Amino acid sequence: MNPSLLAIIVVVLAGGATALQAPTNAKLATAVASPVNAAFISFAVGTTVLGILAALMHTRPDMAAARALPWYAWLGGAYGACFVVAAAWGVPRLGVAMTITLMVGGQLLLSLILDHFGALGVPRQPLNLGRIAGVGLVLTGVLLVRRS
Repeated sequence: MNPSLLAIIVVVLAGGATALQAPTNAKLATAVASPVNAAFISFAVGTTVLGILAALMHTRPDMAAARALPWYAWLGGAYGACFVVAAAWGVPRLGVAMTITLMVGGQLLLSLILDHFGALGVPRQPLNLGRIAGVGLVLTGVLLVRRS
């Protein structure tokens, strides 16, 4: 199988998992009395799963390389926590489609900025009309989902 096709399939499936994660954590938030509690449980389960996978795959971190990372490289979990809490809080108020659509819209807007400036070490990809129009169409989709 073409490696690019495999990557596309994996990323699309992961996006689908994100759509499942939002209502699952919203349900959990109701039971445990807050989206923060739900996110904590979600991350505990995720950490356990990742620990098992790392053990099964015999992966070991390169601690010297980890210590050499810039400070912001350690913030991924904090961003993930914001995402999970916002999704657990947003789904009961906005619905799954609206919550995920807004999140994707926010991701795309910031992605354009990160790409344009090559921020955080990503390859620089300057803004152009096609990229702006593509994100504009997605944001138009946010409005359509909201008004429907």
